[in-house]
This record gives sequence, C-alpha cells and structure tokens, in this order.
Amino acid sequence: MIRITDSHCHLDFPDFETELSEVVERAVAAGVHRMVTICTKLHQEPTVRAIAEAHDPVYYAAGVHPMSVAKEPMTSVDELVALSQHPKFVGIGETGLDYHYTAESAEAQKQSLRIHIQAAQETGLPLIIHARDADEDMVNILREGHANKPYSCVMHCFSSSAELGKAALDLGFYLSMSGIAAFPKSGELRDIFAQAPVDRILVETDSPYLAPPPHRGKRNEPAYSMHTAKVGAEVFNIELADFAAQTEANFERLFSKVSRQQAAA
Repeated sequence: MIRITDSHCHLDFPDFETELSEVVERAVAAGVHRMVTICTKLHQEPTVRAIAEAHDPVYYAAGVHPMSVAKEPMTSVDELVALSQHPKFVGIGETGLDYHYTAESAEAQKQSLRIHIQAAQETGLPLIIHARDADEDMVNILREGHANKPYSCVMHCFSSSAELGKAALDLGFYLSMSGIAAFPKSGELRDIFAQAPVDRILVETDSPYLAPPPHRGKRNEPAYSMHTAKVGAEVFNIELADFAAQTEANFERLFSKVSRQQAAA
C-alpha cells in the first residue's frame, strides 16, 4: 500500500469529537499511516497530548496560533521547551502572522513568532508557520531569526505568494501542500509548487478545513490527504508511489523526532 503522512491536522476540534477513533482508523486504511495534530492554544495542550498518547499513528505539536495571540497569554521559550520534552511532541507551532483577520494584533503576533522561533532553535524541532497577508514581515522575521541561529521550518498550508515561497525555500524550509492545491481554480498555486524542489514538499489536510475534491465543502479528515497527494504527483509529473515516497522521506528529514520515537517504541 502507498503510505503518506498528514503533516498537519486538528484532531482536537469539536468536528471529530464523537468519532475520533474512526477518523484515525479511516486514515490508516487509506494509507495515511501518520498524522501530526496541532495545538493552537496552549491551554488545550493536555487535550491534544492525550489524543497523541491514545493513538499510535498520531503525533502532536503545540504553539499559539497568530489569530489567537491577542486572546491568549503570551507564551515563553521556557514553556514551549518544557512541553517539547514529551516523546510525541514533534514540532513548534503553529505560529506565524495573519493580517487578513487579525491585523490589529500585528505587534503581538510578531513578538509571539519570535518566541516560537527561539523555541525551535533551542529544541531543534521544526517550526510550523501560518502565513496570511503578511508576506513582507514574515520574510523579514524568518530571515532575521535564521541569521541569528539556523532552524528548520515548514510553511503549513502554503497558499501565499511565489516570493514568500522562494524566500522560505532559500532558507532551506519546506512547503506543505493542502487541499487548496487541489481546488480547480488553484492553477497559480500549483505552478508555485511545481517550481519548488520536490524534496521540500509535505502533504497535509489542515482538517477539519479545506477538504480537497471530491469532498470539497464537507468536513475534511486526514484520510483525504491522499487526494492531495495524487494532485501533488500530477504537479511534479511523477507516479503517486514516487511522490508518496518522496514526501515520506521529506517528512522524516524535517520531523526527525518522529523517526526516533518510532524506533524507540
């Protein structure tokens, strides 16, 4: 069976509350043998951690989403580093900048992003970035942090400009392909992905959002990342099995703690 990893989902959201075990089982049956569920508000970290502990295929990351920064206590590097000690905690974030909905908290978002970058630098875990309508500030802060001390990073659910994509790739970062890349009108975005090195691509759902065709408009779930992988294979003009194998290698290179945790299990 072809196997892939859903590198970004939100299994703690209410959409999955009544059938979480079935959602995980359907993912595995579809060939999605690993999932990284993302905590976006740190007071919910115990819930997200418990999901990862209860389901072998599930790992987790935690941070403060930029759209939540104004409503949540400002985290600290020490807090994130402490959380990262859990064996199934594999990434820092999601963090980032969102000026589309929450531009009024831009300064707090930038402060939070810099804290998350420092936590990624100290832990060696990849940073997970959300970026929307904030390309210039995003590029400047990512470059500034990387110049101080290199770190790894994925631009989650990438749907920004070609310029931001190139800047991220130039820093050695990864671009993650979500269901948006599979939408019929996303030709421009697919062109951006096509210009990227295939060894820097991940696949995700961002479920319960952004279901790819043929499930568009419905609740998304990790199993559907296989539909996005099929589009990814078309974008890079390679066989699905080859694209899947490449994204698996990419994921394991970036989220190296997953491989170590699996080896220790």
